[in-house]
Amino acid sequence: MSLQGTDAHHAADGTLPALVRRAVAAARAHGFAHSCRPEQGRLLHLLAAGATHGIAETGTGCGVGLAWLASGARPGVGLVSVERDAERARVARQVFHDRPEVEILHGDWRRVEEHGPYDLLVLDGGGQAKGDGAADPARLLTPGGTLVVDDFTPAATWPPLFDGAPDHPRLHWLEHPALHTAELRLAPDLAALVGTRLRD
Repeated sequence: MSLQGTDAHHAADGTLPALVRRAVAAARAHGFAHSCRPEQGRLLHLLAAGATHGIAETGTGCGVGLAWLASGARPGVGLVSVERDAERARVARQVFHDRPEVEILHGDWRRVEEHGPYDLLVLDGGGQAKGDGAADPARLLTPGGTLVVDDFTPAATWPPLFDGAPDHPRLHWLEHPALHTAELRLAPDLAALVGTRLRD
């Protein structure tokens, strides 16, 4: 979720995958400004291509990030996304009405636990799962699976700081014992954490 992520797609409209254009149009029509940015979308598109056993996302919004994932995924790979706002979940289901491999669930992020484990798990949606450390990568990811935690500002110090204090949510993922995690700078003001689940 980025504050002006929906509008950020405007300049790239001509180069966006068709499904992403459809999701961006739905987000604009429903006044949802907080979609993922194109920089994040391109990362998700790339990572989705490596998944063979399923992809999950928390914080569907109107489906822009999910559209990037679905556009990059291999044929036959299922995608699950969870949205806590019922109206946004309804809008996203309309976006993916002709994509049977995509399932959009309404509810708390923990509904991703009903499926999986996944080859790729994207934690987003205003900090539901990404900030409290409740998502367990050892349970939700296949061995060697990938975790993406979106929407950080790039760290300039170690330990990373937020409002002058240690950034504990970021440190949680960077130092998680089940993951090997790195921070990727996607833009001067945008970073994502990408972790690989260590094999047992």
